[in-house]
Amino acid sequence: MNIELTVVMPCLNEVETLAICIKKAQSFFETNHVVGEIIIADNGSTDGSITIAKQLNARVVHVNEKGYGNALKGGIEAANGIYIIMADADDSYDFSALLPFLTQLRAGYDLVVGNRFKGGIKKGAMPFLHKYLGNPVLSFIGKLFFKININDFHCGLRGFSKEAYKKMNLKTSGMEFASEMIVKSKLKNLKITEVPTILHPDGRSRKPHLNTWQDGWRHLRFLSLYSPNWLFLYPALFLMILGFISSALLIINPIQINHIILDIHTLLYTSSFVLIGFQFLVFYCLTKIYAVENDLLPKSQRYDRLFKYINLERGLVLGTLILIIGFVLSYYGLFLWKRTDFGDLNPTDTLRVVIPAVFTILLGIQVILFSLFFSILGLKNNS
Repeated sequence: MNIELTVVMPCLNEVETLAICIKKAQSFFETNHVVGEIIIADNGSTDGSITIAKQLNARVVHVNEKGYGNALKGGIEAANGIYIIMADADDSYDFSALLPFLTQLRAGYDLVVGNRFKGGIKKGAMPFLHKYLGNPVLSFIGKLFFKININDFHCGLRGFSKEAYKKMNLKTSGMEFASEMIVKSKLKNLKITEVPTILHPDGRSRKPHLNTWQDGWRHLRFLSLYSPNWLFLYPALFLMILGFISSALLIINPIQINHIILDIHTLLYTSSFVLIGFQFLVFYCLTKIYAVENDLLPKSQRYDRLFKYINLERGLVLGTLILIIGFVLSYYGLFLWKRTDFGDLNPTDTLRVVIPAVFTILLGIQVILFSLFFSILGLKNNS
């Protein structure tokens, strides 16, 4: 008979709990009349876990590349089932209670994620920082960045179809694999849902492989890099708009707020905001191109518009115009100095001309250089 469901368990020295997990999964198959298989994705166990798996008729897949994501990818790619459910082999998830996941998969959902906060977290099952800081914050960021209605981004119990997994094209090798799966599913327009899941205390006597701060940072880094809008574009727009408006006001006149006077010293900072914002904008474009061309992000209409509206000719014209403004302002500053027979100047009046002159020269050069580099990256897109 064709296998409907494959249960994949990553394994690295899980001798204390592996047998319990395998037997629970087998019990689920038997009770619910599911044609299934169990794959133990071994990542280098040395404690007898492999022997236990073979004795219980589970299929062992050896994965040499270290890492949570690598182990799961090795097991998933070897799966024969139409659907796949994955979870750790530490007995924190009940493999005999997989029916809600399989039901949703059968109903046509591509990815079904467990929600431990709705299902219940048993006492001692999740560290305080994970429960009240790490998981809620990272899940909130994921929902905000990607508009995904999933409230537990890092639940390790989840199911998906083999066909959906192929579409995800997952790349990461570590703990961020869990975040990538949800993000890629959203980017590929797959159907996603969640079901309540109970989290039990870890059944092992040793410490878990999870590293709170290191793995939390890897998840945050992944979410940020896969959302260049939040990482680069929105800060760029904020800094450039704030910088342009405040600089324009300061060039006209000093700004007085109560007894505080903002003048040319503040103008130095506000003009720098524009340059920094432009750098963020450049990195947004470069990140977008790299991610799309390396199949990390799907190609979108916005991506095509990048090359339609931003090209070498327009960039060179804009950069040259900005440079001309800078040279004109520099000449005007020199003219003011000449009027004093190249003697002492009033810094307040002079720097209102010199700062914009230097700023526009720097910005014009950056626009020209960016346009040249961007046009090189766009050769493949335009071919």
